[in-house]
Amino acid sequence: MKTIITFGEIMGRICPENFQRFRQSMPGKLDMTFAGAEANVAASISMLGGNVRFVTALPDNEMTEACLQVLKGIDVDTSGIKLTNYGRFGLYFVERGANQRPSRVMYDRDYSAVSMTKGESYDWCKLLDDGAWLHTTGITPALSETSAHATEVAVRTAKEKGLTVSCDLNFRKKLWQWQNGTPANKLAEKTMRDILPYVDVVIANEEDAHDVLGISAENTDVEGGKLDVSKYTDVAKEIVKQFPNVKKVAITLRESYSATHNNWGAMLYDATTGQSHFAPLKNKKYAAYEIKNIVDRVGGGDSFGAGLVYALNTPEFAKSEDAIRFAVASSCLCHSINGDFNFTSRKEVEALMGGSGSGRVVR
Repeated sequence: MKTIITFGEIMGRICPENFQRFRQSMPGKLDMTFAGAEANVAASISMLGGNVRFVTALPDNEMTEACLQVLKGIDVDTSGIKLTNYGRFGLYFVERGANQRPSRVMYDRDYSAVSMTKGESYDWCKLLDDGAWLHTTGITPALSETSAHATEVAVRTAKEKGLTVSCDLNFRKKLWQWQNGTPANKLAEKTMRDILPYVDVVIANEEDAHDVLGISAENTDVEGGKLDVSKYTDVAKEIVKQFPNVKKVAITLRESYSATHNNWGAMLYDATTGQSHFAPLKNKKYAAYEIKNIVDRVGGGDSFGAGLVYALNTPEFAKSEDAIRFAVASSCLCHSINGDFNFTSRKEVEALMGGSGSGRVVR
């Protein structure tokens, strides 16, 4: 496998233990790990067995040293990380939800190093030279006008060098605040419409296409946990119609009954054949994974993106129908793991794809 490159922010993730709330935990112990959409994708691809390089900007301090140690420990290439004498290490805080209490996320990312680093500061020609694929998301452009421009520079350079580019729309309303007077969804749409012409593979969830591009699926109630999965082919076709450069559109299909009980599956639309492929299947019909005891759902979408990118770069899984099965199985397993990183191996994903989902002890 040639190198896959991801570009975005990595932060400290701070979370109370045992599903507690911050008001219960403080003063007291909090759990801190490292996380961030594009870093999550890099980590998961590496643990699946892929070659991956993570590109970002971080302040030159002890927190960054600890972060680099973690990434290197899971075989992520950190040579693309730019150390700066400005900016800070971003943070985000998570209260993990349970039952009818939703998970909550609070961001503390203003003036982070990556949000202040210009796109021309990265040596993209060198960073992409041995690459086959660049992956980014709609989160990095949401941080600042500077990082939005940096993302556009990255995807444009990747296309000029012949790489395949994927982008997860990942709408985060709390982050799109860098243009005063412009509503978050309008700023997101304006910005992402400048980036998507360079993208080959678009990844989204049930809501992203609506929030970012104004494209909605009929007969769907995301808040109520009811999806008409057949309508998402129309969403994918409309994305391709508006952006003819897009070759594939992947949409995760989450039916949320509570914070700890979700149905999980996805669709991959192949613009070349005009066909949609769904996973998982039972008797050749879509039948979502039923996840009744979610340990941690934050990062689940990133694990899907990682599984899809890995599969499309692996000959055994590169066909659309196989790639979507691999991506959904990988992300299903991520829901059983605490933290954003998906500590799941290719062998474990293949086992679930093969029907081994009972959770029996492996001896």
